[in-house]
Amino acid sequence: MLLTPFGKFYGPNITPHPAAGIGKWSEADFTRALRRGERPDGGHYFPAFPYASFSGMSDADIRDLWAYLRALPASDRANRSHELRFPFGWRWLIIPWKWLFFAPQPVAANPQAGAAPNRGAYIAGALAHCTECHTPRNFLGGPVKRRLLAGGEIVDGRTPNLTPTRLKRWNDAQLKEYLKSGATPEGDVPAEAMEEVIRNTTSRLSPEDLNALVAYLRSLAPLPDEKR
Repeated sequence: MLLTPFGKFYGPNITPHPAAGIGKWSEADFTRALRRGERPDGGHYFPAFPYASFSGMSDADIRDLWAYLRALPASDRANRSHELRFPFGWRWLIIPWKWLFFAPQPVAANPQAGAAPNRGAYIAGALAHCTECHTPRNFLGGPVKRRLLAGGEIVDGRTPNLTPTRLKRWNDAQLKEYLKSGATPEGDVPAEAMEEVIRNTTSRLSPEDLNALVAYLRSLAPLPDEKR
């Protein structure tokens, strides 16, 4: 469950079950969902599904993810309807939202950066979709791109600033250890949402990809914490 200012979103069943999951989907349907935020019937997904980030995935990574999902055990667990405040449950409102905030495109390589920061940008911007929580959003739920990864508002608090303004207090080894285990140099532990990210995502990165992610975060322009 994802709690937002617009209401509660519940994650769908994406196992290969033919009725409860996505067993009847084709690979093209799956690609369309990730690249365009559209269902097989043409309806629009709410952007709580982070297709704005997933749209930057490479063809090869989408194929690999599709193959992985097809190999999962099928579950008959029924999907739960979202619980959204009026009028945010109207899916047609996603059409103007996409006009304003969604531009499906690959993560652009920075010609001024090396291979490692560019790989890290792809991991953070597409695969791990770090920008979805760590970039502030406006009142319509659109990302404030001039403050990329500078920390965002969530219902129960704030996500931290990931630019060098904040991360400079940790050296590379400490940052990597946090992304692998959740342990901070101060002996603190991550919040529940970040603990899940570490457990399911960053702790599973290869050493090369972990180095690339850290290199990218170090390469960002420092942005001050937003005044509250």
